Amino acid sequence: MKQFVTREHEIEPIPGLPGRLPEGEQILWQGRPSARLVSRHALKSHWIAFYFVVLAVWAAASGYADAQPFGGILFSVAVLIGLAAAVLGMIELFAWGVERTTLYTITSERVVMRFGVALSMTLNLPYRQIDTMALGKLGGDKSGTIAIALRPGARLSWLVQWPHVRGWRFSHPEPSLICLDDAEAVSDLLALAYTRASVFRADRGQRMPINAPGFAQAQVAAE
Repeated sequence: MKQFVTREHEIEPIPGLPGRLPEGEQILWQGRPSARLVSRHALKSHWIAFYFVVLAVWAAASGYADAQPFGGILFSVAVLIGLAAAVLGMIELFAWGVERTTLYTITSERVVMRFGVALSMTLNLPYRQIDTMALGKLGGDKSGTIAIALRPGARLSWLVQWPHVRGWRFSHPEPSLICLDDAEAVSDLLALAYTRASVFRADRGQRMPINAPGFAQAQVAAE
């Protein structure tokens, strides 16, 4: 697990990880993005559906204003509805593929992101390379996306990581655990693991016990 990005992982000794963990490192949480949330928030399916509704209404109104036959108006609207169904169907299929091919892993030492519908790759993010983390809520529930800002010097491709990346941060891409149903609990667990790893590095060997107050509770909440 020394490589920053691994492009192939046909054989995974542990699901979601390109290799076995070093001695003493533990898996704290594993999860996937929600296809429903990916479709709505990452791929903006609701906005695309609204766009086609506007087009259909416009086509019907224009046809009526031009005194076109009812059959012609109906045909134009039907074509737009069919096109909308095809586009939205492809979006839902891609969102399903994102859910099925993605596996996020939080360990006691790093965050590992395995993703890629067409080209699979694994992104390995040790805590020492992480600068800040931010939780973005996706609604009134506990769902959200966790963006990870890396320390200066990390070179990653925004396009290669999409949609597992924070939007509009092209010059300094921020890998993200996107569209999680339980994002609040996961962010709490990740923050605690990150702090714990930082304390261990600072103290050079005085590792906080795995059953430290709040740690077990956060782990249970995230599962």
